[in-house]
Amino acid sequence: MGSVIRRDSGEAQLSIVGKGSKDREVLIPAVIAARLFASRGEAPASTPVFESVQRPGSPLTERAVNFIVKEAAEGAGVNPAASIHWLRHAHASHATDNGAPLTLVSATLGHAELKTTSVYAHPRPGESSGRYLKTKF
Repeated sequence: MGSVIRRDSGEAQLSIVGKGSKDREVLIPAVIAARLFASRGEAPASTPVFESVQRPGSPLTERAVNFIVKEAAEGAGVNPAASIHWLRHAHASHATDNGAPLTLVSATLGHAELKTTSVYAHPRPGESSGRYLKTKF
């Protein structure tokens, strides 16, 4: 079962059980965490972050979350291919593009092998690993 933990930094640490029953730790930025904790009131850490309306006390299912994302995308007029998997890919791509170590992205996504995560490491035009070499000229 997942949990929500308040960190000293103001962030929230979500312990999530995902695909393949793998545990994942995800940090939520302080500004979002503050809203999350305000909405939870005095709920214990083990209370689902997003509770099912049809099954009170249980978390939303992956299928329910995917339905919500697709419905929101349609209502906003954005890419109809939007899905929770699409958002997962976007997270990985943006994190690596912004300098997150591939090993950290891999751990966050719960990948067993680094090569699975490496598909998110896209070289940008005009960039080269040569820029990271020390020169003595």
